[in-house]
Amino acid sequence: MRTQEQYLERLAKMKKNIFLGGEKIGRDDPRVVHASSAIRMTFELAENPEFESLLTATSHITGEKINRFTHIHQSTDDLLKKQELTRKLCHIAGGCIQRCMGCDMLNGISVTTKNVDLKHGTNYHENFLKFAKYFQENDLVGAGSQTDAKGDRLARPSEQWDPDQYLHVVERRDDGVVVRGAKLHNTMAPYADELIVVPTRMMGKDEGDWAIAFAIPADTEGVTLIAKEAFTRQREDNLKSPMSNIGDLECMTVFDDVFVPNERIFLNGETRFAGELALGFALFHRHSYTGCKPGIGDVLTGVTALLAEYNNTLKVEHVKGKLVDMICVAELVYAAGMAAAYKSTKAPSGTQVPNVIYANVGRRHAGHAIYHEAEILCDIAGGLAVTLPDSKEYNNPEIGKYVQKYVTRKEGVSPENCYRAYALAEDFLASELGATFLVAGVHGGGSPIMEDIAIWGTYDINKNINLAKNLAGIKD
Repeated sequence: MRTQEQYLERLAKMKKNIFLGGEKIGRDDPRVVHASSAIRMTFELAENPEFESLLTATSHITGEKINRFTHIHQSTDDLLKKQELTRKLCHIAGGCIQRCMGCDMLNGISVTTKNVDLKHGTNYHENFLKFAKYFQENDLVGAGSQTDAKGDRLARPSEQWDPDQYLHVVERRDDGVVVRGAKLHNTMAPYADELIVVPTRMMGKDEGDWAIAFAIPADTEGVTLIAKEAFTRQREDNLKSPMSNIGDLECMTVFDDVFVPNERIFLNGETRFAGELALGFALFHRHSYTGCKPGIGDVLTGVTALLAEYNNTLKVEHVKGKLVDMICVAELVYAAGMAAAYKSTKAPSGTQVPNVIYANVGRRHAGHAIYHEAEILCDIAGGLAVTLPDSKEYNNPEIGKYVQKYVTRKEGVSPENCYRAYALAEDFLASELGATFLVAGVHGGGSPIMEDIAIWGTYDINKNINLAKNLAGIKD
């Protein structure tokens, strides 16, 4: 397994293909390094005895000890540990830990490649196992690349006025394919070793060129990463906090006639399986959300309760009721994830697959509640969460005394602690990173309608109808 230093060293050697703030940069740029903090944590804590049992696993391919973020789940216990790990790491990071996307991609691909091979006699699963072995042995980081630009939302991929609105094959060679298009909303692609690409939707029989899945290094010729930063407000050194270290780069990933060798292809024209692969990644990722959303919910509950305590309102009945609302969201989502693990099934590939209903119910509940949780924090924090003077004013020798005096709340709590608590609320409610977390809380893992589709398409509603008929005395 790698150290975080080795991770950064490998990134620094990759070709410059990132555009950020109007310039072309390398992965040793301070903004990229800053944004990679949550990823670096997954290397650092793997060496910590407290986290070792959660952050490491045994590879079913090599039998070697590996980082759990490169693991293919083989049991219910694997799913439960991944969920618990995600929640705990979110407590430390204060938000999204980002590395789960590559892991969830691997697990989704492991299932579908085997299914395609069983149906068509292809060798995609062999390709996958070779790639997974390489991925595990080098302790790599993968960026999930699924969502296409989609263009005209009422037109299918093959009906788009611009065929590049969905990533597709433009040339087929004996040794591979050439692809063109873009994938959007690629969190942490600028600091990933590999891009793992799958279709975003079901494909029709005539849409084989769009039914393509593969993995390539993130600096492959023809790949351009157009990044957007999301950081918390930077404060002066004496008022920095662990949240100051957290960041995120979102990315529009452009594939401009990119060559993909055969051995890196996991689906190539088998349209029936495009939707399965799209939904497979989403299922594993939504199960990850049943760990991370409770983890972030715990943090939001904590800062809300902290501000209530400093305001001396923690024991007020309506405040306690709001905090109970937040607690219930986190614990119900987590419970749904546990149920998804306990009700999981084993795929022909040997991969342990979460229960579709429980994973999607958990993710749906989290997405529907995320702005309600933010609303409660906003309510308890008050306007100071967005009007808090800058740390330079707090430290100013002329007017700092006023800032310190008037941010102080309950007697006995220092001005600095009050300022820090409100600064944390600002980080979640009014920073670039906080806004990103809120939108990701709704759309991460797929837009909300896709959760409804997954639940409705899997749930046996006729069973409920028959229950009602029986109780009503209806005989047909």
